[in-house]
Order: sequence, then C-alpha cells, then structure tokens
Amino acid sequence: MTVELSVVIPVFNESAVLPLLFARLYPALDALGRQYEIIFVDDGSSDDSVALLRGQFAARPQNTRVLMLAHNAGQHAAILAGFSVARGSQLVTLDSDLQNPPEEIGAVVAALDQGYDCVGTIRKGRRDPWWRRTFSRMINGIREKTTRIRITDQGCMLRGYQRSVVDAINRCREVSNFIPALAYTFSRRPTEIEVRHEKRAAGESKYSLFSLIRLNFDLMTGYSLLPLQIISLSGILIATVSMGFFVFLLIRRLIIGPEAEGLFTLFALMFFLIGMLLFGVGVVGEYVGRIYQQVRQRPLYEIAETLEEGASEHSRRSIRAS
Repeated sequence: MTVELSVVIPVFNESAVLPLLFARLYPALDALGRQYEIIFVDDGSSDDSVALLRGQFAARPQNTRVLMLAHNAGQHAAILAGFSVARGSQLVTLDSDLQNPPEEIGAVVAALDQGYDCVGTIRKGRRDPWWRRTFSRMINGIREKTTRIRITDQGCMLRGYQRSVVDAINRCREVSNFIPALAYTFSRRPTEIEVRHEKRAAGESKYSLFSLIRLNFDLMTGYSLLPLQIISLSGILIATVSMGFFVFLLIRRLIIGPEAEGLFTLFALMFFLIGMLLFGVGVVGEYVGRIYQQVRQRPLYEIAETLEEGASEHSRRSIRAS
C-alpha cells in the first residue's frame, strides 16, 4: 500500500484523553480521502496509555502503527522516532492532548498540496493561561533576535512537512532536536497558517514553566552563536569601562588623597562584575555541555517494541547521535 500521509503523535501519560483522540482523529483523516497511517509513539508512559494504544491497533491495524520507546526520551525525540519509520510523502505532527483539533489536519495538508514544504501553524484564540501566552511571546521575541529561525508560534506542534524536509531531519544526529527549528533550516518554501485551539480535553500539561525555559534556552544556544558573541562583547565593554574607572579613581586619589567614600559603589560594581562572570561561565558551559553530549554518541531514543500490520515479530533498535 502506498501511504500518502503519515501522522506522527507522541504520547506520554495521556490515558485520560486517548479515547477522545481516537474518536475524532480517524474520522477526520478518513474524510481526506487519501491513504494514511497514524504513528503513535509512546514515550515511556507509566499509565494505561500503552494498553489503550494496543487496543486501538487491534481495532484499526490497517491505519495504525505503534512505537513504544524503552524510556522517556522527550517529545521531540519521540517525533524523530516516528519520522524514522514513517512512509508517507507528506507528514503531519500532532499533540495527543486535543488542544489542536484533529479536524485542522486537513488545513495543513491543503497547504502542503499547494507546494509548501514546511507548514507551521499559529494558534487562533489560544486557550492557555495568560502567563504561558506572555512567556511565549517574550521567548519568541528573544529567539528571533538570536537565531535565524522565524516561527511565530513555536509551541504549536500541529505542523506539516514534505518528505524531503523529513529526510533531511532524519539525517541529523545532533542533540539539539527541536523539530520545528530543524525543519525551518531545511525548508525552501515555508509558510504558516492559523488553526483553532481548544482547552485540554483531560489531564495536565507535561510542560512546566521550567521545562519551557529549558526548551527555549536550548533553542537559542542550539541554533546560534550569538549568546557567546554577546558575552565576549560585554566582557570587552566592561573591561574598558572598568579600566577607565580605575584611572579615574587613581587620579582622584592623587589629587584628593585617601578617602572612604565610594566603598559601597565599589562593592556594587564588584558584585555586578561577578554576576556577569558567572553568567558568562554558564553560557560557555552550556555550549561545552552540548559538545560533551554530542561526542558521547548515546542513543537519542530506543524503540523497545513496534506494532504494525504484517510484522512477524517485534523489533528493538536504537538510534545513535553521530
């Protein structure tokens, strides 16, 4: 069977919402009138998600494939696992929480049919808490100033890709595996469309504020050297200003003589310089840590079990970062 469309859905502890997802996803894809496959990637769930995925595979084996990772590897690594086995000429990623309605997949596919090779989406009427929306806008602004990545709504995982873009992503073996950013760097004709956004149907978001900060910091340091360059320029500027201040204090001492005034100012300057130094060490350490992770070449993920129609036995394999 020739597969025209592959839909990759990472799943992590979503047993409360999976039955609702199944009920809406398959009719939405059936309505497209093309051969499709849905690849569910269980990312080390500890609830009943695996049992539900097994049941859905038994009910619709002709359209359903299930990858079970050996351990929690993260959302984007799980998507990469799905990409590695996907057969469609067009691919769509979708979160399993139903905040992005499956019915919107048709709009993404329509944009792909127009010749775009990377289709991003913008959540219209976003139903997230105000602090999450505010933080996203702030991070998007910082990211656009520090990288070449131009993504209006980087947190929306309902996205579409042509096979050429996914093949380029599959050839990457780097630790910075933020899928939308990787796809944007390989895309020749990207676009963005608006899609509906709904409240989470059940369960809780797996992204805490700390996780969002880490993700966006990874994005900035993984796709740009600007943070290092800013630290270098700041160091030169502070050193120049400090030297000028030292000359000023030396001349003042020669003219006025010893004095105790300005002691707290010196302490404030010292603490500021120490803070800048620690920040610079942290940024450099982030890049060094990435190099360390890269050279270890540990697997990004390991597929412990695969469910697919016609498979004679379950497969087990790992993908290494090289």
